Amino acid sequence: MKKIFLTFATAALFSVTAFAAGGGKKGTETTTATASYAVTQAFSADFSGAKNVVWTINKNCQKADFIIDGVKKTAFYNLAGDFLGTTQVIAYNAIPAKSQKLIADAYKGYIAAGVIVYQANTAINDTIDPTSYFVDLKSENHEVLVRVTQSGDTEFFSQVK
Repeated sequence: MKKIFLTFATAALFSVTAFAAGGGKKGTETTTATASYAVTQAFSADFSGAKNVVWTINKNCQKADFIIDGVKKTAFYNLAGDFLGTTQVIAYNAIPAKSQKLIADAYKGYIAAGVIVYQANTAINDTIDPTSYFVDLKSENHEVLVRVTQSGDTEFFSQVK
């Protein structure tokens, strides 16, 4: 499960980066017109008002980028068809003020390039926070991904560059 979560977070980071840049390379992902039947049925039930759905399938998960109620979101499903959670891009000031201060103190010289919120399906994995924020921080020479927990604590998640 940790491998799937790490894959998800990396994919989410690159989605934020590509979203902010207006496009980019797809990496090792393979885009297909349809996901598995079970996943498309579950997705249709969970997100009945979704528009502009684009599926991307890789070796670890099936992902749907879509718009619902005017908001761009991404839903993740494992290969067995279980719903893992959703992400969406949010503003930096939407994360807890405590977290913003912790980030400012610990990452001087970095600027927030993007933030995504991950809403996990805790029925699949009850050991993770139901809501986590991933903040993409950039400096002149480095880029890191910091995870903000639901309680507002921050932790280094991944070195990007």
